[in-house]
This record gives sequence, structure tokens and C-alpha cells, in this order.
Amino acid sequence: MKRPILIHPDPRLKKVCAPVADITDDLRRLADDMLETMYDAPGIGLAAPQIGVLDRVIVMDCVKDETLPPRPVVMVNPQVVAGSDLLNTYEEGCLSIPEQYADVTRPAEVEVRWMDLDGREQTETFDGLWATCVQHEIDHLDGKLFIDYLKPMKRQMITRKMQKLKREKARA
Repeated sequence: MKRPILIHPDPRLKKVCAPVADITDDLRRLADDMLETMYDAPGIGLAAPQIGVLDRVIVMDCVKDETLPPRPVVMVNPQVVAGSDLLNTYEEGCLSIPEQYADVTRPAEVEVRWMDLDGREQTETFDGLWATCVQHEIDHLDGKLFIDYLKPMKRQMITRKMQKLKREKARA
């Protein structure tokens, strides 16, 4: 089921999410809903707080090549356990901050540990767009948005645009 995506500013987007204790059928349904919502948006990543669920769950799929099969990844309680000294700058966007983009610099490669939907611990090293995406989504679980990396003036400008967008949507 596709779910509505929260738009910044929303207090739920600034909250630190609780760790997930158990893998349940409800959690699996949440993951399915998140993937459906992400693909429909369309986006390459989505964190549970973006749909108003304050649990440590993210989904992502950074396969851009239409000739390759999709690679949906669901991470429960993900954490970056190592990051490279080498940095990468990507122009980031966010489904909760539509049509706003800015360069953000992050480690170029990260090792991430998480639990899958079968309750098994997984570890993988990500680089390129995957590394940027997983760090961006984990930030959401800690109440941090990509605009929090920007200078205050740019951040305020984007926040004002989002407030205006929300007012226009409320009138429509």
C-alpha cells in the first residue's frame, strides 16, 4: 500500500527513531509499503519516519540502469560501522523536500550492518550512489535531513519554500 510522504518541516522528521525489537509480519508489511511508496515517488531511498513511522527501518534501490533488475534492500536497525577517509560530493535530494537539491559531502565508501527481514545480521560495503543513499537514509533515522549539512541561509531558504509548498497543497 502506497503511503503519504511527510514534507519538511514536520516534527516527526526531526525525531530519533527507536530500534526495532522483533521482525514481525507488521514490519514486513511496512517494508513492502515503503518500497511501493519509494518506487512510486519515484525515489532511490526511503526511511520509515518519512511516512510517519518512528522505527529504524530504511529501504533503498540505487539501480538506475533500466536493463538491470531492481535490487530492493530493506534494512532494519542499520548502522554505519566504518567509513572511508576518502570523501565524495553528490547532489542530494529528498522525497520529504521535493524538488530541492544541494551538494553534500560524505564518506565515499561505508560499511553498514543491519538486520534483514528474516532476522539475520547482514554487513555490506557500499560505494558511489549506494554509499550516499544509505548514509542519507540512516541520517533520517537520527532526525537529520540533508539540508542540515548546508549553510544556515540556504537551509532557511529551502525550509521557506517547503512551508509555502505545504500551504499551497493545503489550499488545493
